[in-house]
Amino acid sequence: MKIALIGYGKMGKEIESIAIGRGHEIILKVGAQQSKSLSRETLQQADAAIEFSSPECAYSNIMNCFQAGVPVVCGTTGWLQRLEEVKTACHQSRNAFFYASNFSIGVNIFFELNQYLAKIMNAYDEYEPLLEEIHHIHKKDSPSGTGITIAEGILRELQRKNEWKEGASPSPSVLAIHSKREGEVPGTHKVIYHSPVDDIEITHTAHNRKGFALGAVHAAEWIQGKKGTFGMNDMLGFGKK
Repeated sequence: MKIALIGYGKMGKEIESIAIGRGHEIILKVGAQQSKSLSRETLQQADAAIEFSSPECAYSNIMNCFQAGVPVVCGTTGWLQRLEEVKTACHQSRNAFFYASNFSIGVNIFFELNQYLAKIMNAYDEYEPLLEEIHHIHKKDSPSGTGITIAEGILRELQRKNEWKEGASPSPSVLAIHSKREGEVPGTHKVIYHSPVDDIEITHTAHNRKGFALGAVHAAEWIQGKKGTFGMNDMLGFGKK
């Protein structure tokens, strides 16, 4: 498979290493801010584009790929106010788009566990949930896309919470997200249910970026020949009976 790498930072380099190790060819490497390098002629040589750039560039990068008829796997966060536009454009152009806030298989198992726990906690009002996420100091968005996905999973299942807010919760109906930026931490996410007598915690701790990069390459392989919009649940089969 011929891959266009859009965004060639630490994640892009990790994706490159894994893709080559799996027998793929990287035909284009574009830095996060170099969208002008994405000519249609160059992109059309790729079987898939993997997009890990910046919130400011993601939308235009994806649209350039659609115009070239190239399937896109995107892991950039912080731009999701335009996600519905992208999905509409994908369907109109009969293309393929795969988005995940986190491509780690372990994190996506954590997403499922988080929702299941939130559903159970409807019966136990004495437990107050909060979410903590820790990332490296270079991360541009806060809270992280993964943290927001976790929060949305809780809101989907836990009836006493209606919205999330970064920082302290102003009311009982608001879920608090505490974001920290420390050193070179790849990513740690913790959900805590606190009560007067005990705490229940679930945690996912990434040791490096390899799990994220491998998942993105798997997604590029999986999306071949497909049309439409997809996510990790589709690839992993979560929610299917």
